[in-house]
Amino acid sequence: MPVKRSNPKTMHRAGELRKEPTPAERKLWAYLRGDKLHGINFRRQHAIGNFIVDFVSIKNKLVIELDGSQHIDQKDYDIERSKYLEAQGYKVVRFWNNQVENDLEGVVRAIEIALSNE
Repeated sequence: MPVKRSNPKTMHRAGELRKEPTPAERKLWAYLRGDKLHGINFRRQHAIGNFIVDFVSIKNKLVIELDGSQHIDQKDYDIERSKYLEAQGYKVVRFWNNQVENDLEGVVRAIEIALSNE
């Protein structure tokens, strides 16, 4: 029997989050969707274990997280979350929402660099 990547509650919540993207998530998703980034497939609001990541390329084992101001107060949680994802073989890259809003080209370049350093 295959190992499940998450639990039903987390997967249900991921579906809910896909319906309510933040402005930064919407902007980056418009760029990532449809394999527009060099033919690489990304998923959004994807459940991995007990966590829901903003964007992930399963094939390339790359997680992209967008952080808003709430992340200032949850630094320890984000560190533990990144450790878990890295233990599952994922590389985690983080951007502030305002980076996506103000410098999408720079964010995309950083994602391309992360993908080339697999």
